Amino acid sequence: MTPQPYQVLLAGGEGEIIEKKSRFIATTMPIKSEEDAIQFINTMKKKYWDARHNCSAFVIGRNHELTRCSDDGEPAQTAGRPMLEVLLSENIHDAAVVVTRYFGGTLLGTGGLVRAYTAAVKAGLSNSTIITKLPGTKLSIYTDYNGLGKLQYLCAKLAVSILDTLYTDAVQMDLLVPAETYPKFIKQATEATNGKATFSEGESVWYGEIKKEIKIFSENTSNA
Repeated sequence: MTPQPYQVLLAGGEGEIIEKKSRFIATTMPIKSEEDAIQFINTMKKKYWDARHNCSAFVIGRNHELTRCSDDGEPAQTAGRPMLEVLLSENIHDAAVVVTRYFGGTLLGTGGLVRAYTAAVKAGLSNSTIITKLPGTKLSIYTDYNGLGKLQYLCAKLAVSILDTLYTDAVQMDLLVPAETYPKFIKQATEATNGKATFSEGESVWYGEIKKEIKIFSENTSNA
């Protein structure tokens, strides 16, 4: 079964809203473990030691295997849970968020708190860098010069990234093939070169596109 794409934070950010003179400051951070999340939350509590509340939520795993949230003194279910629901509804993974509240003197009520914490998290995410991680396979193709143009055309057609091209007496193309496209690409590449191309399959990886550049993540698709 082909792994499904999912979204993660590439870089954290900060957003702020004001609700009836209360300041809600949302800070997001990419994480890989519960220990990362706890360390981040504690760091935010130290940074905003004079705030009334530092509520938190985090999600870990490609399938949201671990989720946690804290109201940090706010009425139950008015802060941490709504914050967590934003991460889940936005399909964000491996991320933590802390919303710091400086009380403005006016009670917001349970509905007002839910809306404020929800809006704060969305503001924080809007100032974060979010990337979609896609499953793919590295592939090297060896062909003669007659097949080069056909393979370049095929790569453009099927959104296959050309990582490198080596020119000697033949041509070696190092590619990153989307997982869902892999069988089709092999078939069409074979047909395009009349069976003359040879293939060397590499590792399965997760990758994403950032400002039209490909970033390959260190973990492979079997344990991400």
